Amino acid sequence: MGDLRRRLLSFTESSFADSDTRELIALLQAWIPTQRWFASKGTAPRLRPIAAAILPTDVPATRVYVLIVRDEATTTGVTYHVPLVDAEGSTAATSLGVIGRRGDGNVVIDGPHHPAYTAALAHAVAPQVSAGPARVLDGEQSNTSIIYRAEGRPAVICKIYRQLHTGPHPDIELQSTLARSGCSRVPAAVGVWEGAWTPSASGALAFAQEYFPDVEDAWRVARSAALAGRSFVEDARTLGEATADVHLRLAELFPTTPSDAAARHAIATAWDRRLRLAVAEVPAIQRHRSAIAEAYDLALETPWPPLQRIHGDYHLGQVLQVPARGWVLLDFEGEPLRPMTERLRPDAAWRDIAGMLRSFDYVVGSLQNEGNPEHLRGWAEAARDGFLRGYERRTQRPSAGALLDAFELDKAVYEAIYETRNRPSWLEIPLTAIDRLVDTD
Repeated sequence: MGDLRRRLLSFTESSFADSDTRELIALLQAWIPTQRWFASKGTAPRLRPIAAAILPTDVPATRVYVLIVRDEATTTGVTYHVPLVDAEGSTAATSLGVIGRRGDGNVVIDGPHHPAYTAALAHAVAPQVSAGPARVLDGEQSNTSIIYRAEGRPAVICKIYRQLHTGPHPDIELQSTLARSGCSRVPAAVGVWEGAWTPSASGALAFAQEYFPDVEDAWRVARSAALAGRSFVEDARTLGEATADVHLRLAELFPTTPSDAAARHAIATAWDRRLRLAVAEVPAIQRHRSAIAEAYDLALETPWPPLQRIHGDYHLGQVLQVPARGWVLLDFEGEPLRPMTERLRPDAAWRDIAGMLRSFDYVVGSLQNEGNPEHLRGWAEAARDGFLRGYERRTQRPSAGALLDAFELDKAVYEAIYETRNRPSWLEIPLTAIDRLVDTD
């Protein structure tokens, strides 16, 4: 697909006092809290417009905007990227993504759900697919992705970053560098859309990459196998090898750093911060607090390999099974709850390994939530063992031990916070893992 194409969007600070902008912000105040990518669940936003841009469109009676707004209801604040289409009621092509109706009768629509915006986005980021039909990918949380499939042209998926961050974005930085190096374990990168929404704040708005039609992610493949009682050990082994391939390549392409006392202290501080947050939000963790802290202390006394760039939010849903290509890794953004400064630093590769081990447990836990039999526990243990064998074979590094246990505990603590906030019926899955890991320790 050629070299990565970069395009800069120019914003202005003008017209924020006019009635149109005030009306749009009022509609967003009610709509943004209902979106999965809204960061401050349970809090009413206090939106302040930061910047705006108007995109060209050939669609009659339609205006296409890109708004950057800042939610100042929390102490840290969150900056959101909100593409909008303002269309006459009679020309609004879809009821999907409707934000609200303005006083003049026009309908305001979330941009990804309207062809005027998807065409403008494709022209900016991936012009080779601008004529293709587009659809929004279902089920995403922190971003919105649009799939473009035009006959005779490569399929492309364009990810719109809803929460904006200043500076380099790990998703783009890692994946595009891996692809440029010839690594077949990631999709080819196509284009980046960037913007400077204030004189001191700039970063990525969207990222387009190769799309693989009609393939399943590893989560669906694994769930189907578990539900049918089929072993996943061989698939898990090759997945471990693919993971090792990416880790080894990242260690070649990006600087590594010694895991000295200062680096270990920074990671341990993050563990402790997450544990304190979890105890406050998930009372069931309180009884294990001392044991978890002891497991962390034991890990700090264990020899650590050098730190390197990693995936950062690794699980079965981040991997595709592509025919004739094998496992392909996606979405190198890192954990959404971790500060961006942490996600950009070299880290321990065991964080990714722990994430995948937890994902095998989630396959079993999700099926048990649906009333499937308890004996599936053995399925997860076999898959975990297969994955670790594949990883060890490629890297020639032993993976079991106190260090991996600590990272898996930290991941389970993170999951407990997430499930409490978003899916309380799934909370038992990480709590069961914490029980098991503490008992093992």
